[in-house]
Amino acid sequence: MHEFFVAQSGERPIFEWRWVDRNADAILQRFTEHVTLTAAALGIGLLIAIGLAVISLRYRWFYAFALGAAGSLYVIPSLGAFAVLVPFFGFTFTTAVIPLVTYTLLILLRNIVTGIDQVPNEVREAALGMGFTRSRLLWQVEFPLAVPVIIAGLRVAAVTTIGLVTVTSMLGKGGLGFFIRAGIQTTTPNPTPIIVGIGLSILLAVGVDLLLWLSERALAPWARKANTR
Repeated sequence: MHEFFVAQSGERPIFEWRWVDRNADAILQRFTEHVTLTAAALGIGLLIAIGLAVISLRYRWFYAFALGAAGSLYVIPSLGAFAVLVPFFGFTFTTAVIPLVTYTLLILLRNIVTGIDQVPNEVREAALGMGFTRSRLLWQVEFPLAVPVIIAGLRVAAVTTIGLVTVTSMLGKGGLGFFIRAGIQTTTPNPTPIIVGIGLSILLAVGVDLLLWLSERALAPWARKANTR
């Protein structure tokens, strides 16, 4: 069957497989765009957050400033951020990515600093006693031990970003959000593209979250063993 769950005679079916078949190429294109926007936002956000965290760990007064600034950016409505950026960058990939990056900073910065702060002091003392410099201690001991907490923050940021990417459909760069907007804005609302957009967004969020969880287990096996005790 190409149609199912017909609501009432004469109305659109709730889901049409024929629509999916006709728009398979567009679905793949928008899904790829959604993944690209999400990956770019998370990658750039993680690099900036690591840089801010390194400075914050060296100068503790800076951490409060950086966290406050990231918190202020986090509460800016996404549509408002896009509206401010459009006059400068137009309806471009850059305009879509910048607000997405800012929404990751609060979560990632807080988790990176928290994860490193949770490294036991005896581990630091042992590394310093073995001749580690402060820089080597940070990158070879503290950051690896903070991986579980960092990835936990990355999981939250990833799921949040995947949801926010749908809003960028207002710029014509919305990935799967394009189908949600298209389904609503038709003369007769079409539920099929809405279901496709929402459903694939959920599947993407679940898939990315699972991938990050598996990455945590691979990169920090000691944390898994500790949790099973």
